[in-house]
Amino acid sequence: MAQEPDAAPPDFSRPRTGDGRRFVLSGAWTLAASGRLERVAAELAEEAVRGRDAALDLGGIARLDTAGAFALNRVQDELGRKGVASAFVAARREHEILLQEARLREAPTASHPRENFLFELVADFGQSLVGGLREAARGVSFLGEFVRALGSLARRPWTFRLTSLVYQTERFAFRAIPIIFLINLAVGAIVAQQGIYELSFFGAGSYSVNLIGILVLRELGVLLTSIMIAGRSGSAITAELGSMVMREEIDALRAMGLSPIEVLVAPRILALVLSLPLLTFIADMAGLLGGGVVSWTYGGTSPAAFLALLHNVIRVRQFMVGLIKAPFMALVIGVIAAQDGLSTKGSAESLGRQVTSSVVKSIFMVIILDGLFAIFFTAIDF
Repeated sequence: MAQEPDAAPPDFSRPRTGDGRRFVLSGAWTLAASGRLERVAAELAEEAVRGRDAALDLGGIARLDTAGAFALNRVQDELGRKGVASAFVAARREHEILLQEARLREAPTASHPRENFLFELVADFGQSLVGGLREAARGVSFLGEFVRALGSLARRPWTFRLTSLVYQTERFAFRAIPIIFLINLAVGAIVAQQGIYELSFFGAGSYSVNLIGILVLRELGVLLTSIMIAGRSGSAITAELGSMVMREEIDALRAMGLSPIEVLVAPRILALVLSLPLLTFIADMAGLLGGGVVSWTYGGTSPAAFLALLHNVIRVRQFMVGLIKAPFMALVIGVIAAQDGLSTKGSAESLGRQVTSSVVKSIFMVIILDGLFAIFFTAIDF
């Protein structure tokens, strides 16, 4: 951009005034003369630093913009660092305002006094505890909203989106079958191999069938499946709902008089509740298959003998324990995932944080819930 032909370039003169120096500035101190502006500002600072003080007379400046104001403030700041007192004089009102707004400012730094390490540790623990209790309260509140939405849908069943339920079930259940099958097949094989190896020292290799059957049906099948669903489907729910929040689609639903929980959350959570028992059954069969194959190839137990031993050990209640746990774990995963998704703020960073939080909290709550069920079933001898 060229300098305007009718505007004098930036310049200054140096009439001496006693012990100090007075610098009279003139011309247009604007971005249009940026090259000369920088040179003149550097010369001004070099000349002014030779005295004890300096008065910068701005009365002769014809034009001043942000670039010029920034250059003048930089000159004054440089003089101050070198011990030269400086001041702007004879400036017009509009120039004073511009100089004030373009002044160099240092970002404030918060001071954190060092405290006792033990106190900081206890304080961090307390904050984490309070945060966890608040999250639990929010989760219970969200669960109440979900139950209320189910009640509303029960009164108006024609408003329920059955197509969405079928679609989400296909996503959560049928598309997850391969990975669930392979993981539980591998875990069942590992448990069988370790069980046969350790029990063979006591001449009780055949009891590995008891270990495989009870451990897979009661604990590992449903637990591994729930953890996989928390990482696969729970994170997907959080990401989808969080993206809708960022694009203001949730606000649009509310503006149309629709409930996001009824439209978006209920089909997803119900799909999880339907999908997890099905996947748990497949996981149990895969775990037993893996254990049977290893028992045959590594332990020398034929498939017929494996099934006979399994039939003597396993009862229907062993099989039902895992299936009973599955819907409750699905409900926990769905509620946490949906709540964190709807809690997303308007940034990608917030979305990533909520997805991570959803997966971590879901896996933690699944393990805690599995432990509570184990205690409960043991107490009732089931």
